[in-house]
Amino acid sequence: MGRVSQAQAQENRRRVVETASHLLREQGTHVSVADLMKAAGMTHGGFYKQFASKEALVDEATAHAFGELARHHKDGLDQHAGQRDAAQRALIDTYLSVEHRDSAAEGCPVAALATDMARDGGESEARRVYTQGVGDFAGWLDTEDQDGLTRLCTMLGALVLSRATKGSPLSEEILTTAREALTATD
Repeated sequence: MGRVSQAQAQENRRRVVETASHLLREQGTHVSVADLMKAAGMTHGGFYKQFASKEALVDEATAHAFGELARHHKDGLDQHAGQRDAAQRALIDTYLSVEHRDSAAEGCPVAALATDMARDGGESEARRVYTQGVGDFAGWLDTEDQDGLTRLCTMLGALVLSRATKGSPLSEEILTTAREALTATD
């Protein structure tokens, strides 16, 4: 079997990181390397040609997920002509939606990775990136009237509870109640 070009190797790595970013948000960091590589359409053996360890991939995939979140915030500002309040309102409406509740793989890394980061307990790069991402997200949600950290905690708690109660009327009620509470002063 021939060697792959440097460009192909970079593309393969990008695909693995992107796939891992989605799978980690959907299934948590306990997902196996074999399952990650299969989902990326690659063999398990190719993993160690690209990454020193699973932890190295988790670090990179976490950074990728938070990069997506930051781009989403920027895109929201661009779509609302730089009007931060309107962009925040749109984000809250999207965040506390049934679609987001049901799409963990494409959703917020803060909610999806919280439990795994709490269990990590160490000083991993993924945990550092996660902590920075939480702070940045809270800062982005700050307004003159509402603290961003409080808003993020409300959004995160509502999303997690809604996912845990999915299939019951309570699930959508949680989303609606939190959305109304966060946008009442808008």
